[in-house]
Amino acid sequence: MLYVVRHGQTDLNKEGRLQGRNGLSLNTDGLKQANALREHFKEVEFDYVFSSPQERAIQTAEISTSVQPIIEERLNVFDLGEADGLRKHEVKLNGILPDRTIYRGMEDIHDFIRRIFSFMGELQEKHADERVNILLSGHRCTTGGIGAYFEGVPEDQNILRYSSDNGSFKTYKFVNYQQ
Repeated sequence: MLYVVRHGQTDLNKEGRLQGRNGLSLNTDGLKQANALREHFKEVEFDYVFSSPQERAIQTAEISTSVQPIIEERLNVFDLGEADGLRKHEVKLNGILPDRTIYRGMEDIHDFIRRIFSFMGELQEKHADERVNILLSGHRCTTGGIGAYFEGVPEDQNILRYSSDNGSFKTYKFVNYQQ
């Protein structure tokens, strides 16, 4: 089983700001969310735990599983460039994303999806025929990208429809594995 976790809350989440690669550690509520995940996962024995390199995702993985995660760069948060840290209501959007013509340094959505799919393809190739429990700790965009890997990328590219709230998770199974 694949457990896809979004990190617990940070102060930037609480303030309604976009949080990319300049993010913060978990706040008090985020720590509570990670501990609630640990309680939920207490009967699960994880064979592998992977995390984004962002501290908030690492903290969530460590607290929720009591395992030191394997840092996976491809699970890193979408690079918001100059939009990182801005209040959501202040940001000029182009669809669901900040407008790349205004905010320099943003990652291309297609590149982001490719890197998520690359990692998921490797995981599937290695573990689709096995009965393993894998936890992936990431971000709103990461959980959305992983959801799109299983559900398909929507025509409007809005992978966030598959994302999770802070401190919550979704489960998926690789199709090759038969119980």
